[in-house]
Amino acid sequence: MILARIWGTVVATKKDPRLEGKKLLIVRPVDVEGRDEAGYLVALDTVGAGFREKVLIVQGSSARLASGLKDCPVDAAIVGIVDSVNVG
Repeated sequence: MILARIWGTVVATKKDPRLEGKKLLIVRPVDVEGRDEAGYLVALDTVGAGFREKVLIVQGSSARLASGLKDCPVDAAIVGIVDSVNVG
């Protein structure tokens, strides 16, 4: 799993029919302290996450196991909204 923060949305009027009605969000990985890391991902939202919220991301075959995504062409899915992170 990857910790990330929501940065924006993606609007795609033409897409695979299995993605119809699904919310695509731009996320940026963060470290355990909440600092931004390099790069961005487009992830499909399964939990109703909002702008600047910290979330949990799964990728690859795990993303397709998320609720409602069976047989959906997705490589990254938001599967949780993070309330807090405690280290050591």
